Amino acid sequence: MSTTPIEEVRDFLHSAQTYYLATVDGDQPRVRPFGTAEIFEGKLYIQTGKKKDVFKQLEKNPKAEICAFKDGQWLRVEGKLVYDNRIEAETDMLDKNPDLKNMYAPGDGNTAVLYFDGGKATFSSFTAPARTVEF
Repeated sequence: MSTTPIEEVRDFLHSAQTYYLATVDGDQPRVRPFGTAEIFEGKLYIQTGKKKDVFKQLEKNPKAEICAFKDGQWLRVEGKLVYDNRIEAETDMLDKNPDLKNMYAPGDGNTAVLYFDGGKATFSSFTAPARTVEF
């Protein structure tokens, strides 16, 4: 069975376990570790809390980039992160990441799931040419 580009991106992020999300705070870049990356309705989603600065930054400027590294290869994903306020999207994310259920619940007013709109991912290493996929 072949893997779609979005599945390849999600699988790399799962394998790396931690990726770093970059946002903009005014004129200052901000980077922090994340771990959630799931596919829901054909889109790549991440999760955070509405009370966190990262969510507030994305509300002001939805352009973001994530970067992950594993086994000599790295992945950069860029695009706009769009907030999805549907309970179904929140439920899907939390069901796939049950460790988050001690901090978040669908419809709790704090859970925020966001998907990449116009996502572009570049796989890179020191030993092979970069390869870019869009989803």
